[in-house]
This record gives sequence, structure tokens and C-alpha cells, in this order.
Amino acid sequence: MPNSVDFSGKPFHFIGIGGIGMSALAYVLAKRKLPVSGSDIRSSHITQRLSAIGSHIFHTQDPSNLEFFLPISNSACSSLPAAVGSASSNTPVLLGEPYNSISKLPAKKLKANLPQVICSTAINPANLEYQAALNLGCPIFHRADLLAAIIQDYESIAVAGTHGKTTTSSMIGYMLLQAGIDPTIIVGGEVNAWEGNARLGQSQYLVAEADESDGSLVKLSAQIGVITNIELDHPDHYETLEEVIDTFQVFAQRCQTLVGCIDCATVRDAILSKARLGDSRQPTVSYSLQPDTGADYTVTDIDYHADGTSAQVLEHGKVLGLLNLRLLGQHNLSNALAAVAVGRLLGLDFSVIASSIATFEGARRRFELKGEVNGILFIDDYAHHPSELRATLAAARLQSRPDQRVVAIFQPHRYSRTLAFLPEFAQSFSHADAVVISDIYSAGETNLGQINAQQLVDLIATHHSQVTYQPSLESVCQYLTQTLRPGDLALFLGAGNLNQIIPEVITSIRQTNKQEKEESLDRKQDKKAKE
Repeated sequence: MPNSVDFSGKPFHFIGIGGIGMSALAYVLAKRKLPVSGSDIRSSHITQRLSAIGSHIFHTQDPSNLEFFLPISNSACSSLPAAVGSASSNTPVLLGEPYNSISKLPAKKLKANLPQVICSTAINPANLEYQAALNLGCPIFHRADLLAAIIQDYESIAVAGTHGKTTTSSMIGYMLLQAGIDPTIIVGGEVNAWEGNARLGQSQYLVAEADESDGSLVKLSAQIGVITNIELDHPDHYETLEEVIDTFQVFAQRCQTLVGCIDCATVRDAILSKARLGDSRQPTVSYSLQPDTGADYTVTDIDYHADGTSAQVLEHGKVLGLLNLRLLGQHNLSNALAAVAVGRLLGLDFSVIASSIATFEGARRRFELKGEVNGILFIDDYAHHPSELRATLAAARLQSRPDQRVVAIFQPHRYSRTLAFLPEFAQSFSHADAVVISDIYSAGETNLGQINAQQLVDLIATHHSQVTYQPSLESVCQYLTQTLRPGDLALFLGAGNLNQIIPEVITSIRQTNKQEKEESLDRKQDKKAKE
């Protein structure tokens, strides 16, 4: 494997290009006019967006996809199976078959045109496309290797943390954009302001979301590193919180300046305190929602209300001014304070920071309004960890009226996470009036039979009187159609595919209402006719 990613014009091929993290990287490369191809088994608006800017998308993960950029001669092509050399073919090719002919190309020409293959941890080593890349000798990089290389091209801000990193990185990117700085942005969520999960800017600044889920966070270095909080969230990769802390400590040491939230005791004690006591005396900036913590950035006069949040911001104890944001809840005020700290490090006036944050609408799937019917609000949120569930439901309660029910519809994400945090999940729904639980979304994990959704429902029931289990998405849809009431706030929670049924539920309720109105009208007409 080569030591570095080549941005000189050598093509890139992404296995699993439709993923939220992979597609953002592919987008930036394609906008930089580099040759990009990729495969994904599902077409989506994300792959369509990539195709629209010149990326070639395959909808099978087939070995022949790797030949798209190879200068195969007509004679070589004529000796290959029909699928080989055809960008649109979906015919499977056995490993090794096409490469006998490809190998007839001059070695230097073949090597020069082999794509750099980008994979994420989600790609199984047995994947045929991945195996073909190995057999051909393609340069193969993990997604984080590519992100690390892109980060080195810019004055970079990398935002890490167990929770809040998508919102915080998006808010920082939006703040720079509104401030007249033209940043490159790579985040793990879609934002309306740049119509996706990435944008290519022309300035020297990059804002990137830094993911810790698979340990690859240790590969990243940035001018400014932000850590929002640290918890154990991926028991499929980490066995203990200490292992998670080790990963964040390496990331922190690789950043020139470190910004961290000291409301998280782990960040305070294991990251910021150690950085300040280290030999390098690394510059650190702290933020907190509690003025008495001595943080560099704090707030007073906090007002959480149904339309958002406001607070006075203090810098080293001196009032900077009033901060208003449309986002709900304590967690989002904390995210905004991180953005303030970064903005000030970059030399922005507080008035510019505040006016930018005041118009930030958030990333998609972060308390995103998806529709309204019969007076019922439908909200989609990515929350899938107990801490996130509590924070999101608390924000929903802030928005709700006294007579409005908050109905939490939750799809547990991964067997390993559900098992590891079972007691915590059971106590996460105190701000909900009613709870609906669906089956566990595997996210590719094998079910070892250690946990099921019914066990979670039974444990939630020991803390909550209104909880029901609906095993399939179809049954969830049917149940909600029958039980949601006018005025309810229906909050769909989870990182899986639960949100896909929201349009169906809305349509079903609309049709039911129409049918009931028609039947009521018929009854009135019948009664009038009899009279």
C-alpha cells in the first residue's frame, strides 16, 4: 500500500460510494475535477447528485467496475467477457477471468491507470470488488486515510465527539460561509444551505466531521480540533470507555489547537487537562454552559423556548453579546458555543458569528420537520444512543404545548449497542407520553440471539406506562395510523430506516381522514333523505 493519496489526476474508485461519509469525500474530489467512480447497490439522491457532477456510478459491486479508467485496447477488449470494459454491464465476472487480458497491457500503463480504491470499515473483506482491487494491485485506502489527506491540503477544523459532531461541524461550516469565507465542508449529514453533505470552497479553510466509530479518528490531524463529548457508543468496535478515550487522546495530540466541552467530565479530565499538562503545552480552549466552571466561553441568561434558544455569551468572563439559535435544547446551545469558540479563534467578530448562527436551520435528520397532517407534527431525528434520546425528547418537550402528546417511535440500532446499553435505553423515554418500539435494525450485524426488541420493551415498561412493541415497519405504520391523535408530536428516532415510513404514515392518515369525512357526509345525507 502506498504511503500517500495521489491528487495529481490518478482516478478514485469508491466501494460503497452512496454512504454518507464516503459520498461527501467523493463529491469534493469530483468537484476538484478528479476522475471519480464508485459502486453502491442502491440508487439514491446522493448517488444521483454525484452522477450529476461527473462521477460514474455502478449499481453492482462487481470486479469489472475497476476497469472503468483503464485504457484497454480494442484487441484486449475483444478477448474479454462481454461484461468487461462495459461501464453499464451488470453481468458478474469471476475473479481473475478479466485480468488475464488486462495484464497484456504494458505494466507501467496498467499501474498508472489503476484507480485508488477507497473503502470504509463497512466493506466486508470478502467483497468481490475489494478482492479484485487486491488482486490487481490497486492502491487501497480507508475512508479516513483520504479524509486525512484532504485535511492536510487546508487550514482545517475537525469536529469530533460521540454526539453533536454533525450539527457542530455543519454550524461551523455555515458560520464561515455566512461570514464571507468560502470553506470546503465535509460532514456526516445533509444541510440545505449547500444542498448535501459536502461543498467545495475556494478559501484555505476546511470544516470536517471526524468520526470515532471505527478508531480511524487517530489518523486525522487538524489546525483546530473540537471534541464535543466522549461516551462509549460503538461496542462493536470498543470494549471499554478507556479504549474510546485513548482514541480521542491521540486525535487531540495531533491537533494544533484543541477546543473541548468541559461539561463532559471525560473531555475535561482525560483530554483538556492532560493537554494543558503535556510537554508541548498545546493551546486549548474550553467551553461550558455553566459560568462557574471557569471555561473560556460560557453563557448566562439562558432561555429555552418553543422556537429556539437564546443566551448571553461570555468570553473569558466578559460579555460578547446575545446569541439566538433556532435549534432546540441544551445540547444544541452547547454545540453553538463550540462554533463561537472556533469563530473567535479564526478572528471573526461576535456580531458576525451571532448573525450567522441565528439563521442556521440544522442538518437533516436532526429534529427535522417532515410534515403535518390532521394537526400531527412529524419529526425525524437521528438519535440512537441513550444520551441522544434523552436530549432529543427533552427538546421535543420544550416545543410541545401542555395539551400535546410527545409520541416517541424508536428503532433500536445494532444488536451490540442495544445489548450494551439496555438499562440506559430503558430509562431514556421519560419525556415521552407514549413510546413505540420497532425491531432492532441490524446495520449489518449478525443476530447472536442475545437481545431482541421485546426484551427492550419489557424493560422500558418498568419505567414507562405507555409503551408498545410493533415488530415490523408495516405494523408501526398501521399502529400509528390508528392511534395518533390531532395535535400529537410524532418523533421518529433512530439511525436506521425507520424514517422511510413517515411519508406512508402521513398519506395513510390523510386517506383515513378523507374516508371518515366522506362516510360522515354520507350518513348526514342518508339521515336527511329519511327525514
